[in-house]
Amino acid sequence: MPLLTWNDSLSVGVGSIDSQHAVLVGILNDLYDAMMKGHARDVTGPLLRKLINYTRDHFAAEEAMMASAKYTGLAGHRYEHQVLTKQVSDYAARFERGEYTVNIDLLKFLRNWLTNHIQHSDKKYGPCLIQHGTH
Repeated sequence: MPLLTWNDSLSVGVGSIDSQHAVLVGILNDLYDAMMKGHARDVTGPLLRKLINYTRDHFAAEEAMMASAKYTGLAGHRYEHQVLTKQVSDYAARFERGEYTVNIDLLKFLRNWLTNHIQHSDKKYGPCLIQHGTH
């Protein structure tokens, strides 16, 4: 059973962004699966780095689209991205040093953050991007 299942409640109505969000859900589920199966650190570490790298790329693409559409909420949205990026990067650094393991609390935090962020923050820019043809 996955940690998070992609469904229409996670759609912002912008195809490229929805596709990227679906990839993030998939990576999160891969991390969850690895943790549940007790996979070694050599599997979990690369998955965590993949999640971080893809998230950074996604945030950059999302912010570029918002800037192109002159979305008025871009500054606040960018700040939310910066906060999450710092939190997860700090966690990953501690994981790499052996101070932490990937655990259900981290995965629930990421699931909840992603779900809430999409459903509350990202859905706000969807109409603006669609109106400006930035999708």
